[in-house]
Amino acid sequence: MIRVASYNMRKAIGTDRRRNPERTIEVLCELDADVIALQEADRRFGERISALPAHLLEEHSPYRPVALPHRTGGIGWHGNAILVRRDVEIAACDALHIPALEPRGAVTADLVVRGTTIRAVGMHLDLSGLWRRRQSRAILNHVEHRAKLPTVMMGDLNEWTPQGGCLRDFSHHFAFAPTGRSFHTRRQVAALDRIMFSGLELVECGVHLSPAARRASDHLPIWADFASTD
Repeated sequence: MIRVASYNMRKAIGTDRRRNPERTIEVLCELDADVIALQEADRRFGERISALPAHLLEEHSPYRPVALPHRTGGIGWHGNAILVRRDVEIAACDALHIPALEPRGAVTADLVVRGTTIRAVGMHLDLSGLWRRRQSRAILNHVEHRAKLPTVMMGDLNEWTPQGGCLRDFSHHFAFAPTGRSFHTRRQVAALDRIMFSGLELVECGVHLSPAARRASDHLPIWADFASTD
């Protein structure tokens, strides 16, 4: 079994408007995932340092960040980062340049999780529907031209329409895990965060609803358990 999760951690700023990375790490530990795609993992201005100090991750969690190229001081690429358990092997990784009206990106990593090789793709798409469509096509094109692997794509897609826009583009190639509504933590009205997959068998999925998660960000984390189809 492989557990993945996606979390827009809002730079570790909670619904109380306080930056509290320890609280964010508490939520990450609750998820108990093998692979976590983070959005808004780095501060937006200045040196764009990580919102999760390295020593806190090392001392208080089982996770380490995938060392992406093109990083500017934080753990991510335009805020997108991938965390893995320390026993997960990182076979390859990349930061993707995608069309964007504002700084946006996507990240990918080929990972060996308990003997199974998977590709994880993390993303945070634009607020504009036009740019989301361009970004989804760019990400799909990148994945299509790489060696085929069981793949999980996840992140904050910012898509409010249930079946339209970029969701339609992704659905031609990937199945969606029905995780449920993850935004807003105070009132769950939209499934902005998504997990999509191919080459894997979905076992279970959902939204993480702990008290800590309800305070730590305006998005709730989502998760999914997969079994290999081999």
